[in-house]
Amino acid sequence: PGLSWYFIGGVEFSMAWRFFIAVLVIACPCAMGLATPTSIMVGTGRGAQLGVLVKNGEALQTAEKTSVVVFDKTGTLTRGEPQVHAFKNYHRSLPDEEILGLAASLEQSSEHPLAEAIVNYAKERTCSLRDSNSFSLLEGAGVKGEVEGRNIVIGNERLLTQQNIDLPESISGTENEEHTGRTVLYIVIDSELAGSVSISDTLKDNASENVQRLKNLGLKVVMLTGDHPDTARAIARQAGIDHVIARVLPEEKQKRIIDLQNEGMVAMVGDGINDAPALAQADVGIAMGSGTEIAMESGDIVLMSGNLAGVVTALSLSRAVMKNIRQNLFWAFGYNVIGIPIAAGLLYIFGGPTLSPMLAGAAMALSSVSVVTNALRLRLFNG
Repeated sequence: PGLSWYFIGGVEFSMAWRFFIAVLVIACPCAMGLATPTSIMVGTGRGAQLGVLVKNGEALQTAEKTSVVVFDKTGTLTRGEPQVHAFKNYHRSLPDEEILGLAASLEQSSEHPLAEAIVNYAKERTCSLRDSNSFSLLEGAGVKGEVEGRNIVIGNERLLTQQNIDLPESISGTENEEHTGRTVLYIVIDSELAGSVSISDTLKDNASENVQRLKNLGLKVVMLTGDHPDTARAIARQAGIDHVIARVLPEEKQKRIIDLQNEGMVAMVGDGINDAPALAQADVGIAMGSGTEIAMESGDIVLMSGNLAGVVTALSLSRAVMKNIRQNLFWAFGYNVIGIPIAAGLLYIFGGPTLSPMLAGAAMALSSVSVVTNALRLRLFNG
């Protein structure tokens, strides 16, 4: 602009130099450079105060575009503290305490919450627990091993099928258990069905309320679990979730996430070792801070508490941060669009005033202040 005014506009060198300096000062991209990182920095800081640890700015930007939220069931939607609700003995000769004692002896070697529930129930009934001679984990089905020379198998209907054990038609009461949201595990001793336990796990406080809040944000909520479909649907009804994917093996969770990604950006919420691949595959992995270390390592966002309200907070925060960034960019860009032509002498052409380089410097500083001030409003965010 300075050269144009000097050679074409015919103004004195001092005036041309004035235009050059004013444009140079006011075109400084400080405000635009501050617009994004300042909002992200303030937003992640506010998230940490609210118990939402965001590992990077990209996670915030991606979370804003999320259209599907997938929940693991055990330990995420539920408390992860299952308890045995009922035990049934189908064996012709073994007493209850013997069957429970053998089952609990085997389950002692498992870290699954359902196994812990069986062990605790056996202890409450003062059953004798022994060491198991062998132990094998059957992913998504149950466990098997040997206790005092007896071959023990504990698991769901899928496991019974794998072990070629038929479930008698007379055993129909378990269907009612699954319809109420309880998980039924069968105990097989030396290839003979010996008993079953129905295990219940309650929803976390305000689970249904937070699911509804996610729906109000326009998000599709899905529950992903390895449980029997009837059990899964019963829990989903209590939580207010309409979409259920049940009987999913641990290694299949990642594939299910890929399928859902065909519908849009997916956020996966989980807490266990089995959830880690799905958390890594999802566009945004949200790990519960009460879960395993590998789950927290795989997640992009970590909820420091096990409260489901943190999921709503994380997604709402991402929207607030991205909205704030757009506001900052709008004002920073608008300031340049208006300020640069005036600094270049647009008003002077029509007989108006010129813009002093000092005023241009003040305007540039004020634009940066306005961007930072707007970003600091995120400190008032409460989810």
